[in-house]
Amino acid sequence: MTETPPRATGEVALVGGGPGAPELLTLAAVTALREADVVLYDRLAPPVLAEFAPQAEHVDVGKRPGHHQLSQSGIEALLITQAQAGRKVVRLKGGDPFVFGRGGEEARACRDAGVTVRVIPGVTSAIAVPAAVGIPLTHREVSRMFTVVSGHAPLTAAELDHLAGLARTGGTLVILMGVLHLAQICQGLAAAGLPPGTPVAIIEQGYSPHQRLLTTTVASIAVTAAEHAVRSPAVIVIGEVVRLADQDPAAAADLHRAADLS
Repeated sequence: MTETPPRATGEVALVGGGPGAPELLTLAAVTALREADVVLYDRLAPPVLAEFAPQAEHVDVGKRPGHHQLSQSGIEALLITQAQAGRKVVRLKGGDPFVFGRGGEEARACRDAGVTVRVIPGVTSAIAVPAAVGIPLTHREVSRMFTVVSGHAPLTAAELDHLAGLARTGGTLVILMGVLHLAQICQGLAAAGLPPGTPVAIIEQGYSPHQRLLTTTVASIAVTAAEHAVRSPAVIVIGEVVRLADQDPAAAADLHRAADLS
């Protein structure tokens, strides 16, 4: 009797693609892409598939603002189906899969289905994109902490109440996916006591040829965003560290001098 060969076992790798520049992929991410049978990617994933995964099937699962090629449950079902068919599956995400990337949901769905899943961290845009324009999220005697907030939906009344705590920390606030609701968030911060002159940086399309930096204040953010037709993807930084941006050497020198005198 001829024995049926054992069925191949597939796996899922949740891979952080970083902020968009191919050179910021980790070695582990590149290895996973080169070994993949299929790659599920979305809008914010870096354009690296032709270079690092030419052998794989490429599946666009969407995840654009207001429009998804597949629902989240559909993506999870596809990951599981492909892995159960014995394929090596890469779920390629922008940034880090566990920083507002719904990676935790996808990992749990795979584990609940008995599918082996591993997470390959990526460079998060929350840190990397500000760095691309010379803004450190922490700086001696200026900011000892930073908070990363998702702005993809309007803040609820309870969340607006929490802004009072953020306004008092004296640290840096980073907002991801916040272009649409930026005015509401900044109005909430101002109402919670954040000085209206607090610097704000908007960094559009970080690590792309179209990268753009705009600097303004909490009080002027809505006008600035409208005048310059700000669009996602963008990272917003609120706090004194914005004065260290590459485009304003005089303000950076003043801030350095103040820190040295402290």
